[in-house]
Amino acid sequence: MIYCLRNSIQHYAWGSKTFIPELLGESSPAEKPCAELWMGAHTRAPSLVLAPDGNLPLSELIRQDPEGMLGSRETGRLPFLFKVLAATHPLSIQAHPSLDQAREGYEKENAAGVVPDAFNRNYKDPNHKPELICALTPFDALSGFRDLNDIAGLFSYLKIDREIPGVAKFLSSPDANTFQLFFRELLNLSEKQSSEFLVHLFHCVNQAERRSEEEELTFGWTIKLLNSYPDDIGAFAPILLNTVRLQPGEALYMKAGILHAYLNGAGIEIMANSDNVLRGGLTAKHVDIPELLKALIFTGSPARIIRPETTDRIEFIYSTPAREFQLSRIDLNNSDLFNSGLRSGAEIILSTNGFAQIVRGREDHKLAIKKGESIFIPFSAGDYTIRGNATLYRAASP
Repeated sequence: MIYCLRNSIQHYAWGSKTFIPELLGESSPAEKPCAELWMGAHTRAPSLVLAPDGNLPLSELIRQDPEGMLGSRETGRLPFLFKVLAATHPLSIQAHPSLDQAREGYEKENAAGVVPDAFNRNYKDPNHKPELICALTPFDALSGFRDLNDIAGLFSYLKIDREIPGVAKFLSSPDANTFQLFFRELLNLSEKQSSEFLVHLFHCVNQAERRSEEEELTFGWTIKLLNSYPDDIGAFAPILLNTVRLQPGEALYMKAGILHAYLNGAGIEIMANSDNVLRGGLTAKHVDIPELLKALIFTGSPARIIRPETTDRIEFIYSTPAREFQLSRIDLNNSDLFNSGLRSGAEIILSTNGFAQIVRGREDHKLAIKKGESIFIPFSAGDYTIRGNATLYRAASP
């Protein structure tokens, strides 16, 4: 069968009270911020499968028939987690561990007796978390360290080049080693040092002429963060990281070790099935500087915006090196027919606009889907077709 899903909403403080409720056709604004809509089988919030013989968590449906649901190449676990993310305030500055670091950290915290929901727990599972964010609205983000020479140039332009311990060595030779030493010093400033530096930074950025649209975005977000987090060194992040504004349909890929933060906007997010986050600032949640520093990649480069590729002008695929997931957008007009072809695993499809009908095999099973609805397609369902007038996002195995 093909199954309709009912999905849980995560009510984080940075979320929007309007975007997800309006997508789902619910009353808006909601009483609480609706930050993320989770679609998948993560143990923390599995989707509910709406089945004729009774509703059950997607994780339980998979447990009952792992090969039929996922295909023989999977190990009984849906490899991806699919989300709608809607932010009106910045998320924490963060990075995700590599697979080796996640396994080691998970085992170490278990051995130390750190309970799964402890405030100071870094590793909720033994998995890595590469992820892709695809903009549904204009979407601002920080993504990876800038080219290191560009960082040095900004320091000189803003006249903050002598205000931080360790900065002189970096400026004399901007490379990954000197930058790592500087960044470690930055994150370990005393409260007094950090406060004095942030006051100085606010003055420098506020007075600086914006020489480009990118600097307008970078300096604008620096001022916003300094106003909202005046004592948090994370407010310095837009100067160090690529500040990006995605337009609808554009995406960013975050591999392990890439420092990033989502600042504002709504998007489709897909990731390996993990909840491991190492935070560095702009949050009241647990921050573990040594673990974060172990994970980070300190080479700098411009952010690479991903635009989808298509061969049939119906399905637009966002290509990444991730082994756990592939995201695509399906744009259907009434005369269009999408054919899934041979499939390699389970899929989840979300409609963000319009109405469509999914047909499995030789018309033996049909299911309608409209805006805000999502469906789970097991591997054993075989190929399928879709007709309608709709925009759909398809989460699948590559």
